[in-house]
Amino acid sequence: MPAALRRIDVHQHVTPPFYGALLAQAGIAEAGGRALPDWNPGAALESMDLLGTATAMVSVSTPGTGFLTDPAEAAGLARRLNDFSAALAADHPGRFGWFATLPMPDAEAAVNEARRALLSLGADGVTLLANTQGVYLGAPGQDALWRCLDEHGAVVFVHPAELPAPAIKDIPPFAADFLLDTTRAAYLLVRGGIVRDHPNIRFVLSHGGGFVPYASHRMAVTIANDTGRCPLDVLEDFRSFYFDTALSSSPAALPTLLGFARPGHVLFGSDWPFAPTAAGQYFTAGLDTHVDPDTLTAVSRTNAEALFPRLAARPPAAPARPLTARLRRSVHRAGARLAFKLVQPGAD
Repeated sequence: MPAALRRIDVHQHVTPPFYGALLAQAGIAEAGGRALPDWNPGAALESMDLLGTATAMVSVSTPGTGFLTDPAEAAGLARRLNDFSAALAADHPGRFGWFATLPMPDAEAAVNEARRALLSLGADGVTLLANTQGVYLGAPGQDALWRCLDEHGAVVFVHPAELPAPAIKDIPPFAADFLLDTTRAAYLLVRGGIVRDHPNIRFVLSHGGGFVPYASHRMAVTIANDTGRCPLDVLEDFRSFYFDTALSSSPAALPTLLGFARPGHVLFGSDWPFAPTAAGQYFTAGLDTHVDPDTLTAVSRTNAEALFPRLAARPPAAPARPLTARLRRSVHRAGARLAFKLVQPGAD
């Protein structure tokens, strides 16, 4: 990777020790079928340096605060998580940004915490799970939240959660259900007119948008039939999303994603630490190998700079680790073997 091209990772997770302890107390030992990983800033920075990442936008993965049934407890945990992430970014200038956790499905509490995080703590955006306790983004009663996020021109990182239905034996939720969960949320955000009515919100869909690029025309026709809207307008609403490449920069997925997304709307993502380092190496090497240099520069950094202008003028925070073409191919092959082995229990 060229020395001047330093990645901005929009899909990296943080699991503070106190959060892991609360999940353990609730009997939650995994997310999406993968055991909750250990996390510390040093390990995060080591992984970032390995992938050539200058800055990572960290977020809290599923279940977020959704495992708490008391709205006051959920709101309190969101505040604690956001204070932690703000401190992490302050302690490592230029290396970490962060997306605030919002205590959904309580839209009023989510509005209050969004304002606090964006205005007082300096969050780079907010995280919303596709569904929380079975309530999807785009459900009735969320209008105040969308107005607030639109008013602040917020970046909204949409991350999947487990489907509100029993998992299928031998199919860990991360493998397929997560992709469907993201797709469901995107569908409802488009069908309900939320994307079109709140143009200042920049929605980022995890994992290449789930099935959105692949099924976009089919979904657009369905929504057009239901609502009487022009299918081309609906399709443009789907194309207005941003998409990250976490676990998605394969030679099969990349052409569809890049062919569908608007220019500037594909962003680099690693999914660390839920995706093990070997998986990150495999998919990153796939991105480095299968796109042209201009596209690589855009996906790896400059597209994200447009979303987060504060990063555009910042010099590289760590030395680059360029890969030769031969080494990229070698890493890709070795990473594939390790990734497929390590990811077997599940990933984010």
